[in-house]
Amino acid sequence: MNDSKFSYTEETSFIPLEMMKEKTKSRNQLTIGIPKENCEKEKRLALTPEAVDMIVEIGHRVILETEAGLGINYSDAHYSNSGAEIAKDKEDVFQSDIIFKISPPSLEEINMMKQRVTMCSMLQLPDFSKETILAMTEKKINGIGYELISEDDGKCYPIRTAISEIEGAAAISVASELLSNAHGGKGMLMGGVPGVSPTEIIILGAGAAGTIAARAALALGASVKVFDNDVNKLRNIQSALGRTLFTSVFQPNVLLNAFRTADVVIGAMRYIDANSSVRYVITEDIVKTMKKGALIIDLRVSQGGCFETSCFLPQDHPDIFEKYGVLHYCVPNLSSRVARTTSMALSNIFIPFITQPGESGGFVGMTKSDYGFRSGFYMYGGKLVNPYVARHFNLPSNDIGLFLSAY
Repeated sequence: MNDSKFSYTEETSFIPLEMMKEKTKSRNQLTIGIPKENCEKEKRLALTPEAVDMIVEIGHRVILETEAGLGINYSDAHYSNSGAEIAKDKEDVFQSDIIFKISPPSLEEINMMKQRVTMCSMLQLPDFSKETILAMTEKKINGIGYELISEDDGKCYPIRTAISEIEGAAAISVASELLSNAHGGKGMLMGGVPGVSPTEIIILGAGAAGTIAARAALALGASVKVFDNDVNKLRNIQSALGRTLFTSVFQPNVLLNAFRTADVVIGAMRYIDANSSVRYVITEDIVKTMKKGALIIDLRVSQGGCFETSCFLPQDHPDIFEKYGVLHYCVPNLSSRVARTTSMALSNIFIPFITQPGESGGFVGMTKSDYGFRSGFYMYGGKLVNPYVARHFNLPSNDIGLFLSAY
C-alpha cells in the first residue's frame, strides 16, 4: 500500500488529491500585474505573498514589479517563493490582463497598458486627472474603484469599511503622538489622569472610521463627542459604545461650542455617493474659534478634505502644518502608516474576487452575476458607468447593464 492520499466521490471515484488539486485549477488563466507605486508615501500593496500563493495555486499568473513589496517589508524573494514572476521592467507588469494598484493610475501608466485591460485601484478623485480618464476611454479600459465595491445588498462596502476601521484606530494613535511635547504638542496625555480633565475629542462622522476612533479614544479615558447628520448612525454608535458617548447632528450652535473646547478634532465624513452631491465641510471660521495648540486630523484629505483649511492643499503640501494656531495633520491615506496590516486586510477581500472569475466566465461573467462586484466599476469598456465619477469630471454617465446585455 503506497502513501498517496485519495479522495472518494460518486462522480470521480478514487482520485489522488494531487490530481484533484490539478483539476480545480482555473480554466480561464488571468495574468495579474502588481506595479510599484510611484508615490513615495504610498506603501500599501493590494496582494501579500500569501495571497499570491493562493492565486497562483489555481492557475493564474502574477507579475510583480521588482521591490514593489518593500513598503510592507516583503522582498522579491518572498513573492518569488509564492509563485510570482518578478519583472524589472515596469512595462511588462502593465501588459497584464488585470492591474492591481493602490493609488489611481497616472497618464504614463495608462499609456503602458494594452487595450481592454482591467484597472483596479483606489478612486481618490482629487488625484485623478481628466486626461487620464480620456486616455482610459481611448483604450477601452475597465476601471474598478475599490471604494465602490459593495455587498449584494448595496449597503456594505467591504474595502471602504476595512480601510476606514484601520484609519480610525490609527487616528487615535497619531493624536496621542502629536499631543505630546516630543512632537510639538501641548504636552497632554490622551485621557488624562485622576484630578486632571480628560482630553476632549470631536469625531465628525459616525461611520466605520468614526466608530473605531471613538472606541479607541474612550478606552484611553478621553471625552468623546460624535457628530453626524444621519440619526440612525448616531443611534448605532451610541448603542455600540454606550451612553457616555455624546452624539449630535450638525446643529451649528452645538458644533461651535464643542469646537471651542476641543483638544482634537478628527474628520471622518465619507461622501462618495452616486445618489447625492451633498458634502459637509467645517468652515474656516469655526476652525478659528479652536484653542491654540489644538489638533485637527483630516482622514478624508485624499477625497477633498473635511475642513475648509484642508480642502485646497497643493499636491506637495506638508503632512503637518499650523493655521490659526491649530495644528493640522493632513496625511493622505493614513492607513499607509500601517501598510502591512492594510495590505493583509485588502488581500483577504481581493482573493475571492480573483478566484471566482474562473468559475463564472471571467470578469465579465462575474459582473453579470454579482451586483456588488458590478458596482465597483466606474468605467466599462472605456465608458463611464458611475454617476458620481462622471459628475466629478463633467462627463456623461452610462448604464453598465446596457453593455452587459450585449455580451
